[in-house]
Amino acid sequence: MEPYNTFEHTADIGIEARGATLEEAFANAARGMFSIIVDNSDIAAVEQKEITLEATEDDEQLLVDWLSELLYIHDVEGLVFDRFDITIADGLHATAWGEPYSREKHGYGSEIKAVTYHMLAIKRNKKGTEIKVLFDI
Repeated sequence: MEPYNTFEHTADIGIEARGATLEEAFANAARGMFSIIVDNSDIAAVEQKEITLEATEDDEQLLVDWLSELLYIHDVEGLVFDRFDITIADGLHATAWGEPYSREKHGYGSEIKAVTYHMLAIKRNKKGTEIKVLFDI
């Protein structure tokens, strides 16, 4: 099974991400988000970024904070990422690897304006964790 897939929803676009653990599902959600931004082009792991987020009351809020922080870094620093090492315990700590966005290399994907709460879901089952999240484009 694929680690993530995208789906259309009215004027938005969403992803369904999966992982054996919550951390793996968060990483695959981020990979899916950046695949939308770079139109599925390859992202090289040439730069590293450390990201730390404070604990939240629930995993859904932490997911929104995580993806929103990555969007902020993309908007401000122009970076795109494809590899993540995440630990979730009393907040989130991650190392993200990627490179500066380049229109020549990454093409013209969709610009994501925000992570939304509409249809947001994190479900755990015997196979692991499944995430569903929509983005405002």
